[in-house]
Order: sequence, then structure tokens, then C-alpha cells
Amino acid sequence: MAYYRIEYRSEALQRVTSFEMLIPNDQPAVPFPGAPENPYLKRPMKTLFLLHGYTGKAGNWVPEGIPEKYNFAIVMPTAENSFYLNGLGTGRAFQTLVGEELVEYVRKTFGLAKSPEDTYIAGLSMGGFGALHTGLAYPETFGKIGALSSALIHHEVMGMQPGSNNGVADYEYYRGCFGEPAELSASDRNPEVLARKLKAAGAKIPEIFMACGTEDFLIENNRAFHAFLEQEGIEHIYKEGPGIHDMVFWSEWIAKVADWMFA
Repeated sequence: MAYYRIEYRSEALQRVTSFEMLIPNDQPAVPFPGAPENPYLKRPMKTLFLLHGYTGKAGNWVPEGIPEKYNFAIVMPTAENSFYLNGLGTGRAFQTLVGEELVEYVRKTFGLAKSPEDTYIAGLSMGGFGALHTGLAYPETFGKIGALSSALIHHEVMGMQPGSNNGVADYEYYRGCFGEPAELSASDRNPEVLARKLKAAGAKIPEIFMACGTEDFLIENNRAFHAFLEQEGIEHIYKEGPGIHDMVFWSEWIAKVADWMFA
């Protein structure tokens, strides 16, 4: 198992940044005498872009044992508290960072993530929003989306007023990420807008798997997005299970997402 931390100069951020990467490149076909051969080692390696949550960073959740089982690399960007959007001002193009720049870097440097059939994206909380938004923004790049406990707060942001604060962050922070709140209903920073555009164009929409804990404070946001996808006739999987907004739930469900993505 190779684990890298890579620094490079990002055009999207106009500065040096870093990401982490895990590549299970040394797995034996037969893990121990008498065990069955791992059939996933016979196919080309796939790649998962794995997105952290609000206040998180690259590498603060890594699904143990799963990349080795299914033979896939993991790319883990650090995107600060950006919601993986192209924020206002120079050096805040985090959507471009993940959806374009890092993909090209991984293709050029490691020869991975060359097609949507081999390139997937998943995340938790803010990263769940990021996975949905980035996957819908780049359907020609990402073939599957896994979104856990997603911070689908775009409707809440739309109603924010200057000087307001929702207990997590203030109006100016959300404006910096999402742009003018009053314009968000029609903005490409809104994943619903992206989904409708793909549907209207008859474009291929990435496969989607969403899950949220029934005691999670974001459950109603996830139910609302599930209802939106159903209303639009966009195929997806939506699951709920016991749990709150924590690593216990995410560790359980990222394994289920990986089974769905890679098996």
C-alpha cells in the first residue's frame, strides 16, 4: 500500500497546495495460502476522489481494507471550508481544483482516472454536497457519486440576509462560497440547477447513492434532495439508517457505497 502526500502549485488556488493519495499497488492475488484469488486485481485500477467535511482535511477518513479489496486508488484533496465550489475572488476555485485540476494531475502522473467508468467521487457532510455538485458539474469525468449525510443547505443559504449567522457560519462566509444568496436558485452553484440542465440536455447523469442517519440534523435536507430527484425522474439510490452525524455512521456506510461502486 502506497500512501502519498503531494505538494504542487495549483492554478485554481494560485498557490502551493497539497493532496493525499492511497494506491494499493502491492496486493497479492492470493492474500494467504488457501484463500481464493481476488478477481478485482485482474481489472485496471479504479479511482475514488474522497471529500472531507466542514473543518476537515485530506486523509481524516480513509476506508480501511476496502481499497485493497476492490483494487481502487483514493485521491483526497484538502478543500478548506469551501463547499467544493468556485468561491468569490481569486484563488478560491475549489470546484475547478477537484473536478478538473486534480483529475488531470492524477491522469498525467499516475495514469489513473482516465474515464468515468473508472473514476468516482464520494464525500461526507460538506463533502457529500461537494460530491453531488462536482459529479453533476463534471458528468463526463465522474461515473458514480456517493453522498453521505450531505450538507445540502442551498435552500437555507438562499434565504440568508446580510448580518445573519446560522450558528455555523455567517452570511459573508456563505456568500463567499455560494455567491449572492438571492441568485442561488438559478446558479450553477446549486446542484438542483445542474441536475435539471443535464436532464434538459438529455445528457448522461452519473449514478447516485445517497445515505443519511435518521437522527442526523441534516436528515430533512437529504430527504428534500431525494424528493427533488424523484420529482425530476432522475434515477438514484437513497437510504436511511440509524445514526447521527458522526464517523460511526460514515464508516459503516462508506463500506456500502464501495460495495455499490466497485463490486
